[in-house]
Parts: sequence; C-alpha cells; structure tokens
Amino acid sequence: MDAVQRQRILSAQRDAWRRHGYHPNALLWSSREVQERRFQVLFEMSGLQAGDSLLDVGCGFGDLAGWVERQGMPVNYTGIDLSPELLEEGRRRFPGIDLYEGDLFDFNPPPESYDWVWVSGTLNRNLDDGGDYARRVLARMFETCGKGMAFNLLDARNEWVAQRWDLQSFHPDEMETLAEGWSDCHAIRDDYLKGDFSLVVRKASGS
Repeated sequence: MDAVQRQRILSAQRDAWRRHGYHPNALLWSSREVQERRFQVLFEMSGLQAGDSLLDVGCGFGDLAGWVERQGMPVNYTGIDLSPELLEEGRRRFPGIDLYEGDLFDFNPPPESYDWVWVSGTLNRNLDDGGDYARRVLARMFETCGKGMAFNLLDARNEWVAQRWDLQSFHPDEMETLAEGWSDCHAIRDDYLKGDFSLVVRKASGS
C-alpha cells in the first residue's frame, strides 16, 4: 500500500469514526448483525480451537476478540489496524488484548507465527489497483499462519457490489484458484449474505 492509498483509508476511517463513534457504521458495516454474521461464518469454517493464537488483520475496534470470547472460545488474540482512533477505543473496550497500529506488512510477523490469521471486511475498499494489494495481503496471511487462514471478500457477481466504484470485489472462482495454489485443503461459502463470500485455507499440518 502506497502513501496515497494509506492516507485515503485513514481519512475515510477518521471521518466515519467522528460521525458514528463506537458503532459498526464507523467500520463501514451496515449493522452489528452483518458484522457478526461474517464472524460466525469464519468461525464455523475454520474450526478455531481454544488456546489457538489468532491474528485479526484490519481489526478495527477489536470486536472479533469480544465476539470469540462470547462463544466460550478462549484464544490468544492479536489485532492490527491502520487507524489509531479505532485502536484507542478498542483498548478501552477490550482491555488486555494486544492491538498494534499498521498493516500486515508493517507488522511483519514471522512465518507460521500464528495458528490462524483472519480478515473480515478489511479488503473491501477500492484502492484503484485492481485488487493487487488485497492479493498480496492474502498471500502474506498464508505465510503467517500455522494452521490456516480465513477471510471474506465482496462478490463481483453481485450487480450492486460490482457497480460500486468505492468497493473492491472479486470473483470467487479467482480466489479459489489462488487458494489451490497455496493448499489442497480449502473451502468456500457464499450462502450467508448477498454479495459476500468466505474462504478458509488450511496448512497441511492443520488439516
């Protein structure tokens, strides 16, 4: 991500935060229900287990940490996000979790340093790069995970999504092809929300 792209994201995020405060709308989610439905699908697909380490890329407030805890699934959670305002609020809301400022390349985790690496909603902004940054993030996520990674993206087959100039969408077939290059053990779902799909890709040792 170049400096212009980063500043564009930070400016949009800061504006949303000032308008909405601690609310899913500040993260550009339409509702808490939609946000948590995506969490639920990643949770079901991944098979996250108690005691696993979980890196949440683009964590926002760190809401995923609270959601996982409510499922009775204690994990070692780490979140990273570009927005200092969201992270500051997240530290107030969820004391004790590890939150860091930056993107995945700033954070630069060693290979297989987390059991699971997730991203939910973070790669939906159009950066005018044809999705190149998102693909590089996903590739780095797979390097970083020890058991697997799980993520959701916007579905380019959906007419409303495809017409939005500000949103980055992908064809599920393309993402499945990428996943096949990383691992033989992967799965996709597109049956839970219109215009959205999720993938889980496992390392051989985590299958």
